[in-house]
Amino acid sequence: MAGKKYKNAATKVDPDKKYTLDEAVGLLTELKSAKFDETVEVALRLGIDAKQTDQMVRGAVALPHGLGKTVRVIAFAKGGKEKEALEAGADAAGSDELIEKIQGGWMDFDKVVATPDMMASVSKLGKVLGPRGLMPNPKVGTVSMDIGKAVRDLKAGKVEFRNEKAGIVHAPVGKLSFGPEKIKANVLSLIEGVVKAKPSSSKGAFLRGVAISATMSPGIRIDPSTVGVG
Repeated sequence: MAGKKYKNAATKVDPDKKYTLDEAVGLLTELKSAKFDETVEVALRLGIDAKQTDQMVRGAVALPHGLGKTVRVIAFAKGGKEKEALEAGADAAGSDELIEKIQGGWMDFDKVVATPDMMASVSKLGKVLGPRGLMPNPKVGTVSMDIGKAVRDLKAGKVEFRNEKAGIVHAPVGKLSFGPEKIKANVLSLIEGVVKAKPSSSKGAFLRGVAISATMSPGIRIDPSTVGVG
C-alpha cells in the first residue's frame, strides 16, 4: 500500500506527460521524501524483440560520477594477477580456495571478475553466481587479463545492463544526493552505452521509452528526443 509521502509525490508528477531530461531530473530531486539517500534508477524501453537471441542487449558502462555506494568486488586470479587485483582494491582474490569458500556459503560481495584462465574453475559456481547475475562475462569486461582495470572500473561505479523479457533495461544511476547535474550526466552515459549495444537486427526506433525514478518516488516519463537519441 502506498504511503502518504509516495501519494504526495505522485500528485506532483503528470503520468501522461513526457518531460525533458532536465525537467525530469529536477522534479525527481524535488520529490525527495525518505530519510535515507534514495537510489535513482532509469528504465529504458527498447525497440527489440526480446524473444530473439540475436536481439539481446547487454553491456557495461562506467558512470562519470559512480553509484555513490561501496561496491564489494572479488577476483578469481592466480599469482601475479591475484596480487594485481588486490592492489587495485579487490576485497578478496584467489583461486581454488576462494571457490571453496563460496561453495561453503560465503556471499559477502557485489561483483565478480576473473582472468580468462580461471573461467573453467569458476564455472563450478554457475548455479550459485548465475541466478544472481554475478557470473563473470567477457562481454561486460568482467573476464579480462587486465584484472586491475576490471576491479577499478567496478569500484568506481561501472554498471552492467541487460534487457529483460519485455525488452526493458533497468539500471541504477546514482543517488538523489548527487544533485541534478551529476544525475543527468550519469543518465546520459548509461543511455549512450545502451544505444551503442543496439543489435544490428533491431529495426526502427531503438529507444522507445525512458523513465526515471528514485527508491520512494513514482516514475517520471522522459521524452526520448531530449536525451540526444531517437
